[in-house]
Amino acid sequence: MEDSESPATKKPKLSEQSEGKSDVLEDESVKNDSDWEESCSTTSTPTVDDNISRSDTPTNVFRKGRGKNRKAKKAKLAYKCTNYVKEDHGQPLFGVQICPFYYKESQAIIFATVGSNRVTIYECHKEGKIKLLQSYCDANMEENFYTCAWTYDEVARQPLIAVAGLRGVIRIISPVSMQCIKFLTYTYCLQHVKHYTGHGHSVNELKFHPSKPSIMLSVSKDHSLRLWNIQTDTLVAIFGGVEGHRDEVLSADFNAEGTRVVSCGMDHSLKIWNINKEDINKAIQDSYAYNASKNDKPFKTTKIHYPEFSTRDIHRNYVDCVRWLGDLVLSKSCENCIVCWKPGTIFNRLEDITPSISNVTVLHKFQYHQCDIWYMRFSIDYWQKVLALGNQVGRLFVWDLGVEDPVKARLSTLTHPKCTSAIRQTSMTRDGNLLISVCDDGTLWRWDRTK
Repeated sequence: MEDSESPATKKPKLSEQSEGKSDVLEDESVKNDSDWEESCSTTSTPTVDDNISRSDTPTNVFRKGRGKNRKAKKAKLAYKCTNYVKEDHGQPLFGVQICPFYYKESQAIIFATVGSNRVTIYECHKEGKIKLLQSYCDANMEENFYTCAWTYDEVARQPLIAVAGLRGVIRIISPVSMQCIKFLTYTYCLQHVKHYTGHGHSVNELKFHPSKPSIMLSVSKDHSLRLWNIQTDTLVAIFGGVEGHRDEVLSADFNAEGTRVVSCGMDHSLKIWNINKEDINKAIQDSYAYNASKNDKPFKTTKIHYPEFSTRDIHRNYVDCVRWLGDLVLSKSCENCIVCWKPGTIFNRLEDITPSISNVTVLHKFQYHQCDIWYMRFSIDYWQKVLALGNQVGRLFVWDLGVEDPVKARLSTLTHPKCTSAIRQTSMTRDGNLLISVCDDGTLWRWDRTK
């Protein structure tokens, strides 16, 4: 997530190779190429290029494991690369999110990418086709978006997308109400609805509450997490302070019930925050009733200084991605493994966890290789049966989690000869049948499940 020079002002478009073509994009070299491959976890490992790693990121030396000649188990999951697109700004794409608000197979799959000062929305069609729908370019050329998250307007019943990044400004954009801009060429731009500027530094991740679409969580370089109500434009709660993170917060996630948040950051720690407490529930309820035009005083924000659980025993480096897996937690660092763990002992329920409990139980480690740079984020499908992560040389690792024991999860390694750049994030449809990944070279890749 390095700061990079901003590109010159350009109209929203894709790579120069796509000029003069239809707005339905399809890379024939991918569709007709037979040299893409799907392999198991025994794929050979080339040497890591030192120029790829960030200079300020401690790296781990990858060591070849034993059993190289062992016969690999046949992977259950199989994906085929059906298309890829390169955006014209030439900057890294840090985030991608597939819109979750589709329920029928006949509905098109929509996804958004963020990178540079650009937010771009695409539509997936059959036979691997990708159609460019809309693009939003921030007025400030120094902006560099890192993250995006979908939600919907509870009043208008329309999808919204929240984006944020380097400048710490959270923008809420409506893809439905488009504004047509005419200059020498004809293009569409997303209409910017509102923005928030509460954080004192860059915003690294945004998440929406699983059952309250107006409640948004943001994590920042200013060491804090913030809870917002985008319906009434109120800052509901701030998590941080006395026992909060001591460095940049990189990732966070709501559990399925929306009662707890797990966060992680550069201080190597993971913290669990209980948001099912009386004061926070009251603050959320009051935020819906608050009307700034009828109140002389600003909304009273709740400040939470103490997490329910905290540990530094899982990782020894920056913890840059964390997700819930039921009542278990998945987290990763720059150590070439995703750790599946739970607070307390194997017998402790999540509801029984208290600040006095400090031990953790590590259940499994999902091993991979050549991913020792930070801000590389994995994803899980809605049903939590598929786990996907990319590495710094363009390989995708996909685990089948549809097993009772995480130890039995089988790994598929997806590669394409033209995908050689660091894969910053992945996103999947609800059923895990379609996977989108974005890379440092400004490319996005579509993978369709074949079995």
